[in-house]
Amino acid sequence: MGLFVLDAGRSKCYELSSVATPNGFYGHSTQPHICLPIYEKGPLYHNGVYHLFYQYNPHGALWDIGNLSWGHSVSHDLVNWVALPTAIDPTSPFDGHGCWSGSATILPGGVPAILYTGINASKVQVQNVAFPKNASDPLLLEWDKPGFNPVIPLPADVPADKFRDPSTAWLAKDGVWCVAVSSEVDGVGGTLVYKSKDFLHWERNAAPLHAARAAGMVECPDLFPVSSSERGGDGLDTSASGAGVRHVLKLSVMNTLEDYYMVGTYDDATDAFVPAEHDRGDGYRNWRRFDYGHVYASKSFFDAGKKRRVLWTWANESDSVKDDVARGWSGIQAFPRKVWLDKDGKHLLQWPVEEIETLRRNRVSLRPETSLKTGSLEEIAGVSALQADVDAAFEILSLEKAETFDPNWELDAQKLCDEKGASVHGGVGPFGLIVMASNDMLEHTAIFFRVFKHHDKYKVLMCTDLRRSSTRAGVYKPPYGGFVDMDIEEHKSITLRTLLDHSVIESFGDGGRTCITARVYPEHVATSSSHTYVFNNGSTTVKVSKLEAWDFATAAMNAA
Repeated sequence: MGLFVLDAGRSKCYELSSVATPNGFYGHSTQPHICLPIYEKGPLYHNGVYHLFYQYNPHGALWDIGNLSWGHSVSHDLVNWVALPTAIDPTSPFDGHGCWSGSATILPGGVPAILYTGINASKVQVQNVAFPKNASDPLLLEWDKPGFNPVIPLPADVPADKFRDPSTAWLAKDGVWCVAVSSEVDGVGGTLVYKSKDFLHWERNAAPLHAARAAGMVECPDLFPVSSSERGGDGLDTSASGAGVRHVLKLSVMNTLEDYYMVGTYDDATDAFVPAEHDRGDGYRNWRRFDYGHVYASKSFFDAGKKRRVLWTWANESDSVKDDVARGWSGIQAFPRKVWLDKDGKHLLQWPVEEIETLRRNRVSLRPETSLKTGSLEEIAGVSALQADVDAAFEILSLEKAETFDPNWELDAQKLCDEKGASVHGGVGPFGLIVMASNDMLEHTAIFFRVFKHHDKYKVLMCTDLRRSSTRAGVYKPPYGGFVDMDIEEHKSITLRTLLDHSVIESFGDGGRTCITARVYPEHVATSSSHTYVFNNGSTTVKVSKLEAWDFATAAMNAA
């Protein structure tokens, strides 16, 4: 296994690009040997079938031969996937140099449509449309690219290589379709809005959906509605609006290779997005993040069958190009997540979709109310250390010894995780999990919390530390970190759910308030056993109030 359906990445350093093939699922990886990846996919729920379209090079694991197509896989449960023939190939003048990023939209009457970026014969980025040849085909096997493409040509004020990634379209109150496209105008990175009455003829809106000079070029925009707490946690169709509806704008920022989002309001009259937290600014770097680890170019869709918003995230390979070639594929999708708005109306909660639990086997648990004193290390025996679902709750008995928080740490949780790793003794924490550990502990990955006192309140730091994850050379092994926006003084406890799948470690802190995805490459797994532990390296005793763990069965991974 590795992680659900393979995506494809591509890079501005074309000869180093990383592009997935559909013969794997999860896999081994780390941070970029590719540079400036720009990819996107089109998830879709149609007539009871989940579709994932993804950038794909049918000629090999790298982007060194040929141009990109759109791969296509389908599923009935978001867990087991079947690979289908490519949906869109670079065979026309308007996409002959590659079928790049895009999105899928359901039109009235239930007809799907794809908007995607094509690299035309002049190597200019343009936006094209494609429709299924038979919309009643549950597999949507064949797609037609009308000869009148492109439907959105390159604007005169946008560089030829900075106009891409059309979003899922939404229907405005006036019945006009709107779509967001990433661009750069006069050196300012932003998201343009195009409008159409028929999905074929598009006109640019006078003002952008959002723009920020400080951010530079952004990619893969995703604008979607969420229910306020008064309306409950159900997902909403992308065109939903009105009372009790807020909107989320997500942007992928090229110069950080990270995804940022903000909850706010969408002004239907001006087609502008207004962030709710003005103090976070317009430069994105202070916006919130879906994931504080190794993901990029995330994409959501509305699952009409279960009335939920589902998020896919892409995690690229980062060991070496040589490893990509040996595997025969590169790039994975993380576990799909349900996404909904928190009660505070400011940030999103995320949780693995419930179907993931169908893979659980062989439940084990830690003895009730296990106390972890300073230096404690308790093994979670009887469960696979390489494919598992571990769900734990930690009770903090006292906050008296919490370390003082330095305000300079506020904007760089990753640096703080670097300075105060799992081996650095603390007051309240570090405590959490150690996973994929070798017998001699020379290789292991720590996922942990640490509590600091900040004036009269407390701040909770969550880290996934990869620095000892592998003894291999040439593997990217950073610490990742983010703060958990919670009142630890009131609750005195925090939860941690971690999904292990070979090279993939996905962790959800405090019910999905903070998420961190990591890729690891331990060498010991090839020849010896691996272990999972709970630990505490703080002065304050922590109680494990709950710990359940399951083996993961192997899903069908892009089977023929």
